[in-house]
Amino acid sequence: MGLAIVVIIAVIVIAAIAGYNSLVSLRNQVQNAWSQIDVQLKRRHDLIPNLIEAVKGYMQFERDTLTQVVEARARAISAPDQASRIQAENQLTGGLGRLLAVMENYPQLKSDQNVLRLQEELTTTENQISFARQAYNDLVMRFNTRIEVFPTNLIATQFGFHEAELLKTAPEEQAAPKVDLSLGAKHA
Repeated sequence: MGLAIVVIIAVIVIAAIAGYNSLVSLRNQVQNAWSQIDVQLKRRHDLIPNLIEAVKGYMQFERDTLTQVVEARARAISAPDQASRIQAENQLTGGLGRLLAVMENYPQLKSDQNVLRLQEELTTTENQISFARQAYNDLVMRFNTRIEVFPTNLIATQFGFHEAELLKTAPEEQAAPKVDLSLGAKHA
């Protein structure tokens, strides 16, 4: 009888240790995934001044767009916490999208090799940010699920593990694009 109690206690202790270790591992993976996003955001922040400098001579009438991108970049860099930074980065993403769209109206920019290279680098970086965000959200989902399920929820509560926040798309990016397939024809 005494041996059975020792075995039960040993199984409980081993399960608790395994649960704790899995939570620590997932928390560290979530932190690493955020760091990977941070690396890509830093790369984007470094590219933006070069792109602005390359296009500002051509885009005399687009000063507002350029100013919005520069200001959004400054807010993103100086954000005091992760939530503020996410919001600022979403604004920066929207501003960059507008800038790239406006650039299409300038034929001189389409032929400038420096601008084309910077635009390609920025597009590649945006894709890498998107992939890093997806990886982050996947890990956050696994971590949050582990925190909520029994028996690790008992360990999570006991040791102060808290759910991580998923990255969400900015509200302005959630709107479905409007597509006009009429090709200029009027319908009666």
